[in-house]
Amino acid sequence: MVFLIENRAFSQRNNDWEQRKLGDVAKIIGGGTPNTSISAYWNGNINWYAPAEIGQQRYVSESKKKITTSGLSHSSAQLLPIGTVLFTSRAGIGNTAILKTEACTNQGFQSIVPDSAQLDSYFIFSRTSELKRYGEINGAGSTFVEVSGKTMAKMQILLPTLKEQIQIAAFFRSIDDAIALHQRFRFM
Repeated sequence: MVFLIENRAFSQRNNDWEQRKLGDVAKIIGGGTPNTSISAYWNGNINWYAPAEIGQQRYVSESKKKITTSGLSHSSAQLLPIGTVLFTSRAGIGNTAILKTEACTNQGFQSIVPDSAQLDSYFIFSRTSELKRYGEINGAGSTFVEVSGKTMAKMQILLPTLKEQIQIAAFFRSIDDAIALHQRFRFM
């Protein structure tokens, strides 16, 4: 819903939005799981997220499980930088959150690491419904639907200049902040 409002509100005002592939402005990085039977890989200090931890929050900074440096180096997991948009790629495609600290994920993610010269983290996060819809439509699988990193990289997106992305992101962040504040008071 946010993107629909955003698309109508901003794209008609300025015609220099450019169609790009997501993979041209961001790296799409899958996750991995260290061998669970090797205790030396677990209970370390590296945040390691599973899809069930991604839901209502915009930012994440502390995972339920942590792995060690050895666990990271002995798995296909990669350390993701601050500002990465975690994107669940199966068993609930399309949940997102922005990393506030470096972390890694299990294989249930295709995380979006924006090229900071071309893509703003909060701007792409604000397009979660579009990312989700694309993943659901283009995912494959017989047991459960999953969207691959290669498929996500091919996603066509309309992008304004980075300066405009930052302005649009600030606008939506202020709305999201107001909604969060309202919900906090509502449940007190």
